[in-house]
Amino acid sequence: MNAPSPYVRSTARVQENGKGEVMENETGRVEAFSDGVFAIIITILVLELKVPEETGSAFWHGVREQWPHYAAYVVSFLIIGVMWVNHHTIFSHLKRVDRPLLFLNLMVLMVVSVIPYTTNVLAEHLTEGGSANPAAVLYSLVTVAYALAFLLFWWYVTRVGHLFHEQVDKDGARATRVRFGLGAIAYPCTVLLAFFSAPLTLVAHFLIAIYYAANQIPIPLVVEEERLESASDLRK
Repeated sequence: MNAPSPYVRSTARVQENGKGEVMENETGRVEAFSDGVFAIIITILVLELKVPEETGSAFWHGVREQWPHYAAYVVSFLIIGVMWVNHHTIFSHLKRVDRPLLFLNLMVLMVVSVIPYTTNVLAEHLTEGGSANPAAVLYSLVTVAYALAFLLFWWYVTRVGHLFHEQVDKDGARATRVRFGLGAIAYPCTVLLAFFSAPLTLVAHFLIAIYYAANQIPIPLVVEEERLESASDLRK
């Protein structure tokens, strides 16, 4: 039986490398699309800030009267910013994407894109006695939906680990599920708080965002010696 020609072996290598390159390019495309959506969401968020109608000596009074919009903007910007950082961190550890992950990613983006709307609703009603609490409940419910969508996204990524780079410690990544799921506990508490105080609810969301910003969950990597040992076992 004749051995395959060098041309055939070369073609096979090109096809194999080409497939891997396509998969990595797809990961980059998904992240680029997601980054664009996050950028648009933040842009819409700042466009909701109102221009004071007062002029002359009453101008600064008009600026002060809009403090609910400024407060809601800062909190929502932090929330979206932390979401983007976590999203970017995950994709930086992925080597490929598949169809279920694409739909889960779209679900995450769908929920995040609602935040400018709920931010504006909360800002408009934050100082209104009768509607402040319902507005805060709506704001908190959307954050609960995001926490659940992101948790489902992360559980799928870590369920098998087939989308990760080889350097990622898959068992270690699965162990982070509990900390990733803390938002699914903290955000429902803000829904309960919203029935009692809308301003305190906004403060609670601010503190949760600060906590996640200061306590990023690292995705563990395999130690170099362990990777070399695994590669040696594969060659045996």
